[in-house]
Amino acid sequence: MTAKKETMDAEETSRLAAEYYDPLYRFAYGLTGNAEDAADYTQQTFFLLQTKGHQVRDARKMKSWLFATLYNQFVDRFRKKKRFPHYELKDEIRPDSATEHPRDKIDAKAAVAALEELDERYRAPLVLFYLEHHSYQEIAEVLDVPMGTVMSRLRRGKDRLREMMEEPERGTRNDSAQGDLRAVGSC
Repeated sequence: MTAKKETMDAEETSRLAAEYYDPLYRFAYGLTGNAEDAADYTQQTFFLLQTKGHQVRDARKMKSWLFATLYNQFVDRFRKKKRFPHYELKDEIRPDSATEHPRDKIDAKAAVAALEELDERYRAPLVLFYLEHHSYQEIAEVLDVPMGTVMSRLRRGKDRLREMMEEPERGTRNDSAQGDLRAVGSC
């Protein structure tokens, strides 16, 4: 009994890449409207060809397999974006860096101390969103609360954190331990 072929022959992959790279790229660009995304989809398609192309039984269907694979990647990413949307908070108009207000600069140690003093119901969403980079939906699942609650707690937590940082005893400093309040999500 012979061993089953686990990857596609490199020569065959190179031949198919030479023949189909440009048409696949144009197809991906038509789907995405973005050159970088199109290149990513095309490269991923050829990676999948190298690892799974040996499973295509009829060589005459290779072109269809390549285009279907690229399209399925696009649909999968679209569905993922829909399930885990990326939300950006609308920041208020920020002054130019040359005219930054002193309250925008804070002592990093004071910011950490204020975050630690913040009520847990506000601290957890802030940490998950700004430090761990979770989406609103992921935070809602982790905390087992509705997504609207996550958004409210983020807003209230940022407001409370800002208030705590503006308290006179915390003050602002202008040394190497300084941080940027926008890193904590100032609005």
